[in-house]
Amino acid sequence: MAEKKEYKVVGTRPIRHDGVDKVTGRALYGADFQAAGLLHGRVLRSPHAHARIKSIDTTRAEAYPGVKAVITAKDFPQVGNTIADLGEGAVRLKDLQDNVLAGEKALYKGHQVAAVAAINPHIAEEALELIDVEYEVLPPVVDVREAMKSDAPLLHEDLRTDEMGKESENPSNVASHFQHKKGNLERGFAEADVVVEHEFTTQTVHQGYIEPHNATALHNPDGQLTIWCSTQGAFGVRQQVSSILQIPLSKIKVVPMEIGGGFGGKIQVYIKPIAAMLSMKTGRPVKVLMNRADVFEGTGPTPGSYVRVKIGATNEGQITAAEGYLAYEAGAYPGSPVGAGAMCIYSCYNIENALVDGYDVVVNKPKTSAYRAPGATNTAFAVETIVDEICEKIQMDPLEFRILNSAKEGDTRVDGPPLPRVGFIETVEAAKEHPHYSAPLEGKNTGRGVASGFWPNFGLKSSVSINVNTDGTISLVEGSTDIGGTRAAIAMQAAEVLGIPAESVTPTVVDTDSVGYTDVTGGSRTAFATGYAAYNAAQDVKEQMIQRAAKLWEVDVEEVEFSDGLFRCVNGKAEQIDFKELAGKLDETGGPIVGRASADPTQPGPSIGTHVVDVEVDPDTGKVEILRYTTSQDAGIAIHPSYVEGQMQGGAVQGIGWALNEEYIYNEDGEMTNASFLDYRIPTSFDLPMIDAVIVEVPNPGHPYGVRGVGETPIVAPPAAIANAIYRAVGVRMKDLPMSPGRILKALGNI
Repeated sequence: MAEKKEYKVVGTRPIRHDGVDKVTGRALYGADFQAAGLLHGRVLRSPHAHARIKSIDTTRAEAYPGVKAVITAKDFPQVGNTIADLGEGAVRLKDLQDNVLAGEKALYKGHQVAAVAAINPHIAEEALELIDVEYEVLPPVVDVREAMKSDAPLLHEDLRTDEMGKESENPSNVASHFQHKKGNLERGFAEADVVVEHEFTTQTVHQGYIEPHNATALHNPDGQLTIWCSTQGAFGVRQQVSSILQIPLSKIKVVPMEIGGGFGGKIQVYIKPIAAMLSMKTGRPVKVLMNRADVFEGTGPTPGSYVRVKIGATNEGQITAAEGYLAYEAGAYPGSPVGAGAMCIYSCYNIENALVDGYDVVVNKPKTSAYRAPGATNTAFAVETIVDEICEKIQMDPLEFRILNSAKEGDTRVDGPPLPRVGFIETVEAAKEHPHYSAPLEGKNTGRGVASGFWPNFGLKSSVSINVNTDGTISLVEGSTDIGGTRAAIAMQAAEVLGIPAESVTPTVVDTDSVGYTDVTGGSRTAFATGYAAYNAAQDVKEQMIQRAAKLWEVDVEEVEFSDGLFRCVNGKAEQIDFKELAGKLDETGGPIVGRASADPTQPGPSIGTHVVDVEVDPDTGKVEILRYTTSQDAGIAIHPSYVEGQMQGGAVQGIGWALNEEYIYNEDGEMTNASFLDYRIPTSFDLPMIDAVIVEVPNPGHPYGVRGVGETPIVAPPAAIANAIYRAVGVRMKDLPMSPGRILKALGNI
């Protein structure tokens, strides 16, 4: 197990390596890319939420002056029902392809139907209006419970339910039903003194990244395709484009630009295959951009859901049984995060008797994508609200209740795996000891709520190479898109191994031809897994440098030791030499040194956090004001504490938006009516106090420095914590997200 100890670089707060370029505006994002002969692409989107495409006539658009190409789904190769693993789970390629350009049906308003490349964006937009599409409009279904009914409009006539491994006879909107079970549920509820059961709903929520999707593609006559884009995973883009267009991986290079936010929403491809196909037809580079409405209506949000939870406990506060029913919207194609929701639902607690049923349901909305701990916030909202009610009924402090029932190392999750070492109790104790929890509440209609959240974290594959420069610095080459300061976190781990300052490392995120395979920046894996690869690559450098020192001193390798950036000869025959000085002698000891490593670590270490929030509720308007907010979270070891705090604060802010304001609003025709930041309201600095982030460090034994990812967990607890605070303030239990003014007034009986 990695011990918590002092390091020279790890745990410090150097200025981020890419900071100057970003604050001065010199950093290049996807939309900034330019090339000679560049064409501009635009996409025609379905105005209907559910419609059969009877015909598409592109004749007028193709004849329009300045138009160089028009494409529809018919331009894509046939992929059939092939199933492929693209790094984020198995998908049916036909679904992936149809989501890029609709084939037989448009399945949500904003579904991409055709695309144009022209000499400027204005001509491209005008040409879209000349594409004639004949639709047969069908009734939409945008609510998960309505979609599950036997008489609901079918999105896919060939979709049958995978009913715990068996396929149903009749078509359905329910793509799958699975179940996790442990212990004896009936016995567990019989042992309970208090049983609480409620239904909860959450609405569709977008990640809200500032930078819209973008892609520029160039297909050369030699068959080589290059794509410049903002993405969370260049290798994932390469895999998806290869599968959709049936182009060999070796013929595709993806160049990741800087990314203006993603949070899980920039993993799946939308316009990248379109830019590629338009370039293939024109032989020129083609840039395709989305506007904000395109992003809202045509890219993957997190799912709406219906969750029913029942929990039993003794009067002494011991949980005896828990049951959950999870129905998640997948959007237009199967693949909601209901599996992750079922994985996380009870993982904060040690529960002997538990049952979870999960349903993946298609609806006429955009195909869902990941959004920070996908699926976990939905279930935590339900479970943590019920836990709070149980604590009220048995008159027990909610933090003491969590300490009593805390999941510990070796406890088995409801979905099967045992928990490794994780600091749940430590985060609860940190919240309990923080001055916030004991501070008096002032004012009328104020309340304090607490909640906890869990995310398992992931490892996956990463590659890193390190070049040693003769001035004692190193150039670190990696394939992980930098979101939230990962360049710095990865560079710092290499620097720690080599005993050099973080400033002596130049980290560079490169294209898919320039580094080994690396999975997406997501799942809280990057500082852990790519950092692990950087650690191993630095170890490779260290061993080679030891060999050079031995050669310099004409001693055996075994006689050279290295620590704190210094090489020493143990036999006393030679003086010590530091890393920088030895790097200056590379030419005379054998030439350049390149360290390299790939990693696929299997013990990412789960992350748990506990949040405390104070609110004030205006009973006349229903408005909720956040007065004070504190989040404590187990980070394993914080490589760069400032960035860990930033992740904790940022996730909490997004969770606050999810709790109070954010939702897709649909009319009866299945049209989103608030597809702009004017109407889809995310929190601003005017809506929030300073969020106090308390880093708890329980080292992860699966990493040499004890790292565990931190980016997912902070979004899990806020909605439940705020719901519990609202109850303490005005006495109503909120069970529907968002807890907007209208819903609060309705709960209070004021409207």
